[in-house]
Amino acid sequence: MDDLLERLRAGLPPETLITDPEVMVSYARDMASFCAVGSPAVVVLPRTVEQVQHVMRTATALRVPVVPQGARTGLSGAANASDGCVVLSLTRMDRILEISPVDRIAVVEPGVVNAALSRAVAEHGLYYPPDPSSWETCTIGGNIGTASGGLCCVKYGVTAEYVLGLEVVLADGRLLSTGRRTAKGVAGYDLTRLFVGSEGSLGIVVKAVLGLRPKPPPQLVLGAEFGSAAAACEAVCAIMERGHTPSLLELMDRTTVRAVNALGNMGLPETTEALVLVAFDTPDPAADLAAVGEICRAAGATEVVPADTPAESELLLQARRMSLTALEKIASATMIDDVCVPRSRLGAMLDGTAAIAERFGLTIGVCAHAGDGNTHPVVCFDHTDPDESRRALESFDAIMALGLELGGTITGEHGVGTLKKEWLARELGPVGIELQKGIKHTFDPLNILNPGKLF
Repeated sequence: MDDLLERLRAGLPPETLITDPEVMVSYARDMASFCAVGSPAVVVLPRTVEQVQHVMRTATALRVPVVPQGARTGLSGAANASDGCVVLSLTRMDRILEISPVDRIAVVEPGVVNAALSRAVAEHGLYYPPDPSSWETCTIGGNIGTASGGLCCVKYGVTAEYVLGLEVVLADGRLLSTGRRTAKGVAGYDLTRLFVGSEGSLGIVVKAVLGLRPKPPPQLVLGAEFGSAAAACEAVCAIMERGHTPSLLELMDRTTVRAVNALGNMGLPETTEALVLVAFDTPDPAADLAAVGEICRAAGATEVVPADTPAESELLLQARRMSLTALEKIASATMIDDVCVPRSRLGAMLDGTAAIAERFGLTIGVCAHAGDGNTHPVVCFDHTDPDESRRALESFDAIMALGLELGGTITGEHGVGTLKKEWLARELGPVGIELQKGIKHTFDPLNILNPGKLF
């Protein structure tokens, strides 16, 4: 360790290094439960590409693992420290380097906060669509590492669709440029997409070229209450089947609705079994909401409430935005799953999750990006009770198994980290895992970049 610190200090300003154990512990983990956490040897907070390169050259020379981090808002343990590692926190590399309205791109460092970028490009009449629920605190580098999504994905897509090019520091300290800043480009293998979702296991993203869109009109939101989750899912499928393109299509089950009522006094009827929220940012959103309202009524909605103004729309969306916080108030701990299924199987996913909650004697609330089939079952449990903790973990596994049985995937936007390593192997199969490990070895032959994550 003395050699490690001496070599790091030779190429880094003193203020970039943290060695106080009491401070380092705050950098040791992300927000996931049931994930192992180690004690780092040092935390480094670089400000320049050259400083990141120095860290990686030092780590390669000494065979020391490096764990890249953003804001640690992740939910899979991907940012958790391992014993004796260098935690490389990129939050101080937070500059927006360029915004081009002509090329419709932004060039940013990895520590830029998602919301800060969104507000900056809005001043130019532009829009960066990916909006994870933690958008006020999560960083672009973290979004790229986990291929994150958000509420607007049903219309605008996920992070991977907006990352045009990257600068990446490789394990040995070399700087790699991938991708482009042009509207089109197919030169060679798509290494840019390879890094998106790689959870820091292939290289350290130090710069990103991001695609932007023209800022859309303000959206209007409709809320529809249903007497059953099946009816709500039927409405979701009908909306998509009939060619509508909402900017948001979300669902909350009974447990989530009641938790939100308890936290925010939202006044939602306690008889509501499922709440669907639909939004449009089209030139005539009121007409689109009227058409969707009829679809919801035909599917059995007991109440349909369209907003007349953006302010009213924001009030309706408050319920969805506080869902996870409200569910966290139910018990001392939560596990947030991230299973995505085909839209046509969304009803089966919700019914199956309810049956799992009953089988394990636990409260499990579901909020979902319904238009994508991306569900977030939230397992609520008492972490001080060993038996309840065991049942929580088993129910979490049962939910992932259900998702695979329904033709889905174990993660739509949260990533694998350490939490879902076993399940990644089940989803990809032995050939898929072998090839992915081969890619990892090509980029990181010493296995020092975020080792133990994904595989």
